[in-house]
Amino acid sequence: PPNNLNVWSKATEEEQEEDFYDWEETQQHIHIKDTQTGGGAGDREMEAGGGQQEGKQDDSLKKEEEEQEGVTVQQEIKEEQEVKVQQDGDSQQEDSDSELKEEVGLPSEFDNEYLREMEKELTEEEKESRRQQSLSLKEAGNAHFKRGDWAEAGRSYTEALSMCPVCFSRERAVLFSNRAAARLHLDLKEQAISDCSRALELDPDYLRALLRRAELYEQTEKLDEALEDYQKVLERDPNNVPARQAAMRLPQQIQERNEKLKDEMISKLKDLGNMILRPFGLSTNNFQVNQDSTSGAYSINFVQNPNNNNR
Repeated sequence: PPNNLNVWSKATEEEQEEDFYDWEETQQHIHIKDTQTGGGAGDREMEAGGGQQEGKQDDSLKKEEEEQEGVTVQQEIKEEQEVKVQQDGDSQQEDSDSELKEEVGLPSEFDNEYLREMEKELTEEEKESRRQQSLSLKEAGNAHFKRGDWAEAGRSYTEALSMCPVCFSRERAVLFSNRAAARLHLDLKEQAISDCSRALELDPDYLRALLRRAELYEQTEKLDEALEDYQKVLERDPNNVPARQAAMRLPQQIQERNEKLKDEMISKLKDLGNMILRPFGLSTNNFQVNQDSTSGAYSINFVQNPNNNNR
């Protein structure tokens, strides 16, 4: 009996020690024990119990693997859908870019070479028919203009320009000039200047377009260009009152503007000079600029004490 008690105590201690291991290590420990001792009934029961636990664990692992495979499949499907959406978006973007390039590449009524190419196959009767259609559109534009509907007038003139064949340069010049007038009322002065210039390219003697461009130049403070156009008007029409008045008014304005620009430039140069000379204890006041009244040339003199009035 004492021997049996010792065996039972030893077995109990070993079982308590096994509780501190993970299940895989426990099964390995039991298997080794069974091999060494030949395997008792209690050991076989523990091994059987461990086998059941191992089977359950295998089932659990299998279930987890199946769930993981399901998640992986779902992720792959989702990624494929995202790739497809991205490809569709890229395709739509490419289509949009292509449409934009096509729109940018469309020629306007200014492109005479394109219009000539398009009109090569037109017969004289067809060209005349298009001219008549453009004249009707011009009259519609004039009606809108008289009612003060400048935007609609501009659209009518633009449509007329797209219809009028390039061989009718005089008619196209009038359309450009009329559209310039409409754009002037819409405060689109730069575009109006462009239309006047286009009209003058088609008809250099078109005084109304020349006078209109001169007025636009003056309104946009391009005084030199305005004076040049007014002088051209006077060359063709010496009795033109607006051009004559402007030719007398603008030279003084141009001189005043130039003086103002010169003063601003000198002030900026002086500020720059002071910044450079300051580390040397000097300033631009140490340099006096004198202009020769006869030749108009300038000379620069260095002054040691510019604030000394007795010097």
